Amino acid sequence: MARKLTSLALGVAIAAAGAYWYTSQSGVPTAGVTLNPVGSVEAQEVDTSGIVEMTLGAADAPITVVEYASFTCPHCATFHQNVFPELKENYIETGKVQFIYREVYFDRFGLWAGMVARCGGEERYFGITDMLYEQQSEWTGNGSPAEVADNLRRIGRVAGMSDEQVDACLQDGEKAQALVAWYQQNAEADGINSTPSFVINGENYSNMNFRDFAAVLDGLLEE
Repeated sequence: MARKLTSLALGVAIAAAGAYWYTSQSGVPTAGVTLNPVGSVEAQEVDTSGIVEMTLGAADAPITVVEYASFTCPHCATFHQNVFPELKENYIETGKVQFIYREVYFDRFGLWAGMVARCGGEERYFGITDMLYEQQSEWTGNGSPAEVADNLRRIGRVAGMSDEQVDACLQDGEKAQALVAWYQQNAEADGINSTPSFVINGENYSNMNFRDFAAVLDGLLEE
């Protein structure tokens, strides 16, 4: 199954910049919560030019795979633990695929996780992504904002960041708004309505196991 997107309740969380904005909101939605690609941010009014596209693989690879995923989506965690390692070994590292990862924000915890991953810079982003998916049930905890913030600080420390660095990233309200607006623009343009979703050389695909993924990629390589 995939996690559906139909409604986003991040307006207050991303608008309230300040020392504790990330611990002052209500609990995390359940797995069935969905979001509107227009959402609560007027994307056209937010400057997204500073948002970096996170990529792996050769820029001139014959296939481009764009994944849309949420750090709080269990199906995305399953994909990254069971399928992505083989995809990376057999197609990304061999120059056949350029992989682009785009974050989806079901809830503020997914947004916070994305901000922490980006806090480490491009060189540490995918390593932090691996930790977020491997430890998803641990860092999301019982849905307490304070507990989630503490857990994200712990992941940040493992990645070589100080608590102060992580807090500064989480407190960046302008960056949060830009990330949400950027997500909305991309998801609307690509017609994304569930996670994980994939855009492979311009065509949309839903969640797949490695065998099916490889069949799609091999078919494109044979063209």
